[in-house]
This record gives sequence, structure tokens and C-alpha cells, in this order.
Amino acid sequence: MKNVGMLFVLALIAIGFPAAAIAQTNQNTPRATRSWLTVETIMDDPAWMGRSPSQVFWSEDGQWVYFNWRREGDAGDSLYVVSAKGGEPRRVSLEERRNLPPRSGSYTRDRKRKVYVRDGDIFLLDIPRGRRVPLTHTVALETNPTFTHDEKKVVFERENNLFLRHLETGEERQITNVRSGSAPREQQKTELQKFLEQQQFELFEVLRKRKGERDARRALQEALRAKLPKPYYVGQKSISQLTLSPDERYVTFVLTQTPTDPRRTIVPNYVTESGFTEDINARTKVGEPLPTHEFFVYDVELDSVRQVKHDDIPGTSSTDSEKAKPRARGVAFQGPYWSDDGTKAFLQLYSQDNKDRWLVMLDVAGARFGVVLDYQHDEAWIGGPGIRSFDAEGNVGWMPDSRFIWFQSEADGYSHLYTVADDGKTRVQLTKGTFEVYDPVLARNKTRWYFHSNEVHFGERHFYSMPLNGGPRTRITSMEGRSDVTLSPDESRAAILYSFSNKMPELYMMDNKPGAKGVRITSSPSVTFVSYDWRAPEVLRFPARDGAQVPARLYKPDRPNGAAVIFVHGAGYLQNAHKWWSTYFREYMFHNLLADKGYMVLDIDYRASAGLGRHWRTAIYRSMGGKDLDDHVDGAKWLVEQHGIDPKRIGIYGGSYGGFITLMAMFTQPDVFAAGAALRPVTDWAHYNQRYTSNILNIPQEDTVAYRRSSPIYHAEGLKGALLMCHGMVDVNVHFQDVVRLAQRLIELRKENWELAVYPVEDHGFVEPTSWIDQYKRVLKLFETHLH
Repeated sequence: MKNVGMLFVLALIAIGFPAAAIAQTNQNTPRATRSWLTVETIMDDPAWMGRSPSQVFWSEDGQWVYFNWRREGDAGDSLYVVSAKGGEPRRVSLEERRNLPPRSGSYTRDRKRKVYVRDGDIFLLDIPRGRRVPLTHTVALETNPTFTHDEKKVVFERENNLFLRHLETGEERQITNVRSGSAPREQQKTELQKFLEQQQFELFEVLRKRKGERDARRALQEALRAKLPKPYYVGQKSISQLTLSPDERYVTFVLTQTPTDPRRTIVPNYVTESGFTEDINARTKVGEPLPTHEFFVYDVELDSVRQVKHDDIPGTSSTDSEKAKPRARGVAFQGPYWSDDGTKAFLQLYSQDNKDRWLVMLDVAGARFGVVLDYQHDEAWIGGPGIRSFDAEGNVGWMPDSRFIWFQSEADGYSHLYTVADDGKTRVQLTKGTFEVYDPVLARNKTRWYFHSNEVHFGERHFYSMPLNGGPRTRITSMEGRSDVTLSPDESRAAILYSFSNKMPELYMMDNKPGAKGVRITSSPSVTFVSYDWRAPEVLRFPARDGAQVPARLYKPDRPNGAAVIFVHGAGYLQNAHKWWSTYFREYMFHNLLADKGYMVLDIDYRASAGLGRHWRTAIYRSMGGKDLDDHVDGAKWLVEQHGIDPKRIGIYGGSYGGFITLMAMFTQPDVFAAGAALRPVTDWAHYNQRYTSNILNIPQEDTVAYRRSSPIYHAEGLKGALLMCHGMVDVNVHFQDVVRLAQRLIELRKENWELAVYPVEDHGFVEPTSWIDQYKRVLKLFETHLH
């Protein structure tokens, strides 16, 4: 009977039945154990685990939910679809995928029509009829289509210019005539040449006649063809953010001047198809000259352009001394954002030194900035959920009354929702508390808010609704862990990606109501994966030396060996001490393996981690490797005092920012950590990028103190314990040069207790399983050798 059962399982797998579902229903599935886990298994191609669903989106009519997923037998991640009512997912055919409109696009206010780009052309979708109409079919690339305010036309970009397409007549009109380079100069004539030309016309009638006929023909041609706006030459600057005003009278845009020939790092690629070393032209380093940005208004009717200067906005100018003339600070622009009634607009402005953000009304007709609605200044740097991150600007918009705007601010220490009147006089805080608000959106009927937050627990993420003007928040999801909700177009149903710390994300469906029961749609883990008894690490807080309570995950071994390993997550501003499935899934499995071998593992959300407000986020300003490292040292002390860990047998490891902290720990706290593995570490912040580093340390030529105390290469003489460094040679984020420079420093310091492993084909995020396996076998060997 057992053999028959196994044949039945294999048959189900062959026809595509979810392997995890088999594991749940087949009595012959091995009981979960903790005996077989190895580095080779953990770091193999993740397909062995099963793949979770991702990138969830609804069909335009709300009848279907689409998502990326991989089942047993799929060659790679595939697109699946399931009915909005639930049921069995099915794989979407290639032909269906071709006909699906993309997720991005612009809708009419009633959401019955949508314009979008596919293969560089613009399409109009009639959603109720399911009918798609091509609006353009050109060799040029068309982008950014939106409906005009009257919804009778579509405005889009083509070759850095705006065009209008009338939906009823099909007429297309060019609105702007932006051209790169400089205007051609008219032939310069000497005074003698001008005299001789005038003389010819005075003497010869035939020349006067021919010129008159030629000028008449040119005038007729101009009258017959549609009038184009006169050329506007932008030189070597680039144009972006072309936006047509609701009345179609004005176009706003930004011109950006990039520094000439900025010096970029060259990353050599040694293992290439050609057999020759090939150079990758990578990023610049922090402190290089920055682009400059200017904001302009083009008057379509007058065919004229005016710059909108920000000099009069408080805080946008600075002086080097009391006698010096004020000079404009470097500022970046986002917007404009037009009110629903089409009469008002505002912009976001960010200072290039990262310390200021303005929300400012725009007088488009007068080509000037108006009332400052909100001014946020941070002595460290502006940031936080919905305010600014390394790849996105702030969440903002207009309230339905077209009188108030909404935005997020850390004014009280946490990122919350606010509104302010368009005269800047009335300001209301809509949410308040020791939690963060994520992804706020207005409901379609404009009576409520929807957003995610960690109000229940710093390590959980739930979905909420709230009245338009604030008030009681209603929690809609209830499963412990994290729920990422995507609402149906009519907002009656919710598709949820839910996970817990030892359960990978799965797709659930439920009504958009508090207390509604979620129905699980997918079952992703493989039979092999579920056969291991994965730990749910304890999520806790421990005390730091300054009285702060530091969040952490603790993995407890069944048979402690008296040693401990501390893991340092990357990115700095990231959260990993939480109750949901970690993006560090390989490290999560490795921590289970370490616990199997008797190690206690502590994973800390140190100072600068996400989810805990502004003061936690900025605690490392001008001192990376300061309080963030103190938290790891205090964590080691807590392990010794509360869990009996041998203080001489504590290791530390991490990648990227985690590699940096590991180096700082090994160099500046050598009596705390016996061994450390620094993976793809930053060794000198003066060699990292602008956007991330200048936030925290300013720029190296102006704040040398911050860079010297924060860069491991200046502290390498302190190394005592055993150090392993691993780095990809084609890393275009943290360049291989970083670890090479540190290696030379260690050589010159005559240090012998270090090792460098290089990975010739790997970028910052490793891809090849063999690289992952080699790296983590070395990490395990380091700890097994030096912590026993």
C-alpha cells in the first residue's frame, strides 16, 4: 500500500498538483524533523523549496486575480490566475499573457477606460466591453499616457515632447517642440554684404518679383499646415516630468544639467564570453558634483517659456557668511500635483543635501511658487515611510474637496498622515501613535483611507481603513505576521499575500471586511521543505546601554553548545526582527542549521533599522558603526547574562551593511567577537554611492571626521579574532575595489588571521548556487573552527 501511495503522489506531481498540498494530505509524507539540513541544500537553487506567489494584481473587471508563481514542473516563475471567488489556480497561456493589459496605466474617473503603453505604442481599453483600441502605431517610443481633465483626449510623450490625441476624431497635435542642442545661428552678414544685397533689389525688378513670389508661397504653406510651436532648445540638458495643466494652457517640465564627464568606477569583468577582460562602467562615488535641476512653465497659447525660481522659498537659499550674497541651494522637484477640480497645483521640493522638504503651491499662470504648505527639516536627513526613500519620493495628493492636500511626515517622530489647507493655515494630523503608516490610498468613493501599519506590533504588518478626516482605525486583517493587501477594483474583495516567520508567503482571498475569513489559494512549499521542522524565532526586545529596547529575533537550539552567532542584516534601513517570512530566507535556513548544531542565533534590528520611527532611523547620523554597533555589543552581553553564552565564543556575520558592521565589530570590539564573516562589505564609505551615503555622513570632502570614524579601513589595526571576507568581483554596488583596498591595508599591518574568498562571476546579490554554497561553507567552517 505504501508503494501505491507513493505512485499516486508522483502522478499528482506530474500533472501539476501543488506539491505542498500533497504534503498536507498524504499520510506517507515524512514527519517534520531537524536532522537532514545542510549548507548544500540551503544554498541550492531556491526552486527546491517551492516558490511563493508574488506580484499580485486584479483583472480590470475584478473577476480574476493574477500572480506570479511556480509549481512543480514549471520551468520558471509563471503567471497564474484564479477566480475572485477562489478555487484552483491555473497557469495563464502565452496567448492570454499577450492580450493582458499591463498593470500600469491611467484611468478615467469612473474607471471604465484605461490608457497604457505596450511595445512603445499607446492603447485605449474599454473595460466594460473588454475592447482594446490602438491609438498610436509608430517606430517612435511613446510613454506616460494620461487622460486630459475633460477625458476627451489623451496626452502622451514622444521623443521628449508632449502630444494630444483626440479620442473622438483621432486628431493628433504636438504641444511642445523641445529640441536638444543649440539653436542654429543665422548667417552673419557684414555691412558690405547687406549693402550689396539691398542694392540688387533696388536695381533689378526680376529679383524683387521672384522674392515676392517665393515669400507668398511660403506664407501659403504656413497657413495651410497646422501651426507647430516654435522650437525650444535645451542645449545639453535633459527634460523630464512634462505635465499638461487641466485647462491645457500650460506645460510644466524640469531641465536637468548633468556634470560633464563625471568620473565613474571601472569594474573589470574577468569571466566573459569573449575570453577578454571587459570593463563595466559603474557608478560615481559620493561627493562627486551633482546634477542641477530647474523648473519651467511653457505657455501653450503665447508659445513662451519661463523659469520658476525657488529663491524666495524660505530655506532654499543659503550664505557662506553674513556678508555673502544668498545663493540658491541645490533642489530637486517632484510634481506638479493638480487638484481634482483642475484649478490648483503644488510641488514637492527636496534639498540636495537631504535635510529639507517643502510642499509648495504653484501659480502656473504667474510662473512662480506660492504658499509653503509644509516645511520639513531634519538635522540628520529627510526620510521615513512615504516621505523619502532611496528609490522613491513622498506620498502626497489632494483631498476630494480640492482645498486640502495630504502627505506623510515624521513631525512627531513616526511617519503619519497629515492634511493641510491650500493656504497653509490649517493642518490636521490624521494618525498618531508609536507606529508607522505605509502605502496610504483614498478609497474609490473618497470617504475612507486604506493603508498598512505596524500598530499592533513592531514585528507585524496589517491592513486598515479609516474615515477620510481621521478617527477610529479599523483593522481588516487579523492573521499574526504580515498581510500585504491588494484590493479589487470595486474594493469589495482583498487578495492577500500572507506570511509568518516560518511560513513562506501564500495567496489568500477574503471580503474587504473586518473579521472576514481568509481562504488560502496557494500551497507553495515542496515536500522536502515541509519535512523540516522550521523554527519560529522568538521576536523580543533586549536592553541597550542607553536604555533603548532593541528588537531582535532569537533562534534557540534544542541542545545548546554555549556558543552564539549574531547576524547583521543589510541595507541599514531595513527590518528583519519581525514575525513574517524574511527576504533573507537563505540566512533564515542557515540560522536553523546553526541552531541544530547548538548555536544560539540573535538577529538584531539595530539602530537605523526600519519600522521604529525617525529617532531610531537617524541614530547613526555622522557615526555609522556607532550606536548600531553598540546594539550588537549589547546583544552579545545580553546573551551572556540571560542565556549563559560563553563570552569567548561569540561570532558575528552579515552582508553589505551587515558586512560593514562585522568589520567594525572585529576591528573596534575585538574582545567581544571571536570570529566574524564580512560578506560584500563596505570598507570605506568615501567609495560608496551618493544617494545612500550622503544622507548619513554628508560628503567626504566636507565631513572628514564622519567618514574616518565610520570607515573600517581606518580601524583595521584592531583586528584580533578570525576574519573571513567574501566578495563578488563584478559587484557594481559595493565594488570589489573596497575589499581589495582593505586586503592591502591588512597586509601592510602584518595581520595574518584573515581570509579573502572571491567570486569571479558574482554581482552584489549572488546568483549561482555554487557561489552561495562555497560562501556559506566557509562561514560555517569559520564558526565551527573558532567558536568551539
